[in-house]
Amino acid sequence: MVRRTPETDRTEGGPVPAGAGATLVDDLAARIRDMIMGGDIPIGGQLRQAELATLFGVSRTPIREAIRQLQNGGLIAVHPHRGAVVRVPAPWEVREAYEVRAELEALAARRAVARITREQLDELASDNREMYEQSAAQGEGRTPVHRAANDAFHTLIAGVAGNARLTRSIEEINGAFPRNVSSQLIVNDSRHRDENFAEHERIVAALRSGDADTAAAEMRAHVIAAGDALARWYEQRSSTVFFG
Repeated sequence: MVRRTPETDRTEGGPVPAGAGATLVDDLAARIRDMIMGGDIPIGGQLRQAELATLFGVSRTPIREAIRQLQNGGLIAVHPHRGAVVRVPAPWEVREAYEVRAELEALAARRAVARITREQLDELASDNREMYEQSAAQGEGRTPVHRAANDAFHTLIAGVAGNARLTRSIEEINGAFPRNVSSQLIVNDSRHRDENFAEHERIVAALRSGDADTAAAEMRAHVIAAGDALARWYEQRSSTVFFG
């Protein structure tokens, strides 16, 4: 079931504008992906072609093709009696992906040491404080408004690293799993939230001191810990929440 939000309401009733050089199907796939990543279509939730066609003001044909595109990318699965649903990743998939992500982000942190400015370091510290304060103020089940600050922290470091291929590889892994799940972990688990904040602080301290080895090691440990927490969440809930 698609959750209605102000953003999706603005698209209803009118044609979906394709971006420059993009096809309608590509544009629809990107919009549906954004809804999944933000939790508007929850993990295990069905993607109803008629509902999505009405939402975006198009026929079912491009919706069907967009869903097929997302299925080929591994974000959606098609089951005989349920149709297209947001795919539930296996815990081992999460751990494998985060193992690779940890090495990539460690490389980004190492490269960032020689390039980062004082203003950018201050921005990282500000993002981390914002992430912590917003997540601590939220209640369970609410949309995680702190996610932007957490994403900004990692995105800034990847950008400062100055390697476009590295940045794209990190983004590809991040796009494999809905972001709202990892965000809810920070909201609902105060211990995980405190650890996440402290890990970010250590990364900033290493970057500020110019210690490339420590910056890489701290980032690697942080991402591995995040992957373990996310994998445990799927282990504990997948059979009851998504298939029960």
